[in-house]
Amino acid sequence: MQNTPMSEAERDIHPAEIRELFINNDPIEVWNKAQIIVQNISSEINLSGVRNVFDDVMCMFNGSYPGYSRIQTPYHDLRHTLDVFTCAVRLLHGVHLSGTLLSDDEIKMILIAALLHDIGYAQEESLTAGSGAQYTQTHVPRGIAFMEQHLNNWQLPAAWSVPLAMMMRCTEMNHDLAHIDFPSPRIRLLGQILGSADLVGQMADRCYLEKLLFLYLEFKEADLGNYQNMQDLLKKTRTFYDFIRKTLDDQFEGIYHALSYHFKNDLGVNRNFYLESIERNIAYLDSVMTLNEAEWLSMLKRHGIVQAFQRISNANTIT
Repeated sequence: MQNTPMSEAERDIHPAEIRELFINNDPIEVWNKAQIIVQNISSEINLSGVRNVFDDVMCMFNGSYPGYSRIQTPYHDLRHTLDVFTCAVRLLHGVHLSGTLLSDDEIKMILIAALLHDIGYAQEESLTAGSGAQYTQTHVPRGIAFMEQHLNNWQLPAAWSVPLAMMMRCTEMNHDLAHIDFPSPRIRLLGQILGSADLVGQMADRCYLEKLLFLYLEFKEADLGNYQNMQDLLKKTRTFYDFIRKTLDDQFEGIYHALSYHFKNDLGVNRNFYLESIERNIAYLDSVMTLNEAEWLSMLKRHGIVQAFQRISNANTIT
């Protein structure tokens, strides 16, 4: 990966314009923005197969996919998938602009893997217990199995099954690329792009700290992490962030820095707004940690997430 571009005279950018970058609530708007970015790389690219995947993933989240219930994991929700998808589009654009050119097929595989990376949380209609979070430790292989079964329906090449599976495995919790038998260095690169987008896309969400409450609920349902309570997860998030930065810099070879190329091209500013947003989140977490534990939740105020967390916790008697 080449170094980020040198700074030039840059325009001022309003904070509201930065906030707008991370609003990924409307699937159609997300798709349209992604299509524009991709067509700036390859004007003749055919995204019909990717759109087939996109539409089916949206059906999975809204409950209209035959044979499956609506995906209802509180943290790994539709917004999470759209955040990761958007980050993946911007990152692959940045990688391409950096001089590591991507083919049409490589671009399409990144988009597809980003859309499917958490589809393994889906539950068949016949399974009524749980939110899907019980599959936390197996959701990636479940998602890979779903992908393999539906490639033909999406009018995608059967030969993409193996590279897509390898890429999706790069989003597993341990992120140990040494245990993945990549078919080629290029597939490893695509996996690094996806794995980086998964981590960076979610941690840059302005509601990331609030949404950790939902992640705690998922971990409790999956009996994972051995957290004593919500405060315990918040305490350990700082250490987790240090681990994630090491993963991004080492196993994923700092590829997330290529986001600066995208923003230089798109907004005329040589900045990595994802990294800036993550660092703001962690700085705020550090300030929260200086308070008494009883005050922590009062500092997490966005989007009524604390109130929703408390309702679910009370209903499930989770402490």
